[in-house]
Amino acid sequence: MTYAVSPAADSQSPVSLSQLYGQHHPWLLRWLRGKLSCTDHAADLAQDTFIKLLATPGERTVTLREPRAYLTTVARRLLIDHYRRQSLEQAWLATLAQLPAPVTPSAEDRLLILETLHQIDAMLDGLGAKVRSAFLLSQLEGMAYADIAARLKVSERTVKRYMVQAFEQCILLLA
Repeated sequence: MTYAVSPAADSQSPVSLSQLYGQHHPWLLRWLRGKLSCTDHAADLAQDTFIKLLATPGERTVTLREPRAYLTTVARRLLIDHYRRQSLEQAWLATLAQLPAPVTPSAEDRLLILETLHQIDAMLDGLGAKVRSAFLLSQLEGMAYADIAARLKVSERTVKRYMVQAFEQCILLLA
């Protein structure tokens, strides 16, 4: 895979991903170290940024006029995902700490539950805001569809459509 990278708008010469990596990885790693308190996490996210480039479907040649701006955008999205995962893990660990010893799940079960929580979080994040709200109000708050409709200022029929969309995503999660 080659990328057309140009520091100046008038000179564009394709470079391979390995050249792009060689030219910008040290800079990206420094940038991520400044955002994270852990050097290992910074290294992982820098690698993940370039893996995203590698996994990008479509054209075999991409023009990057500002490669660092592009890399920063990809890395910033990965950073947001990292913080969200970290927040979810902290909430899970806090819940575990409150459980009495006899009911505490095994290390393997804790890992499986955490992995499932990450999948559910990603599924919920993929839903539209109103769909997600309707689903959570129904499933966590036990609200009736009519009450959800009133809260979201939509029709009850719309709430039913939202729920179908959410349940479709739940089914896909299980598949």
